[in-house]
Amino acid sequence: MVIESILPPGVAAADSVVDPPDAELFPEEEAYIARAVEKRRREFTTVRWCARRALDSLGQRAVALLPDRRGAPGWPDGVHGSMTHCAGYRAAAVAPTGTVAGIGIDAEPHEALPAGVFDTISLPSERASIRRRHARVHWDRLLFSAKESVFKAWYPMARRELGFSEAELDLDPGGSFTARLLVPGPVVDGRPVTGYQGRWRVVDGLILTAIVVPRRDAL
Repeated sequence: MVIESILPPGVAAADSVVDPPDAELFPEEEAYIARAVEKRRREFTTVRWCARRALDSLGQRAVALLPDRRGAPGWPDGVHGSMTHCAGYRAAAVAPTGTVAGIGIDAEPHEALPAGVFDTISLPSERASIRRRHARVHWDRLLFSAKESVFKAWYPMARRELGFSEAELDLDPGGSFTARLLVPGPVVDGRPVTGYQGRWRVVDGLILTAIVVPRRDAL
């Protein structure tokens, strides 16, 4: 399992590089995706197949996982989770709410961002740092993926959007990254969240990033 390599103990995960032909949806999920094109349907179905495998390893029964207005999946009571999919890869990660306050994972192809996107999603300090890096990693795409993981960890806590310019990231070549929030963060376990710690990996043509926010009592 690829995504598991950047997740801490206690977080259950499942991933897939194919779309299993026997993967099924709940009726509510079928209704949600009914008008989608085939590519979107395959992504939607397989990533929920992964999520149900991960939930099963926590002893959670299978339930419909419906997106909210922003696309964030609704998880069963007592669980935090995150999903991701890109060409050739789908993954989900879940953990009990008693041990983690949030999870964000993201997968992207290991290739450069389309022209013009890097300047749109990055801050001047991030661009300056990344342009000094060696070229063996597509740092622009890695930054984008890490910011996606930041948003996925942030949104369920704050229940509002977080713009690309509202968190400043520092990517460590050793496989970790930090995100400093530039706007007031949500309060978790009596403390305001001011940033996140994450991990990243490049493997098999993919960029993977992950953030897991531990509960205060679990530290």
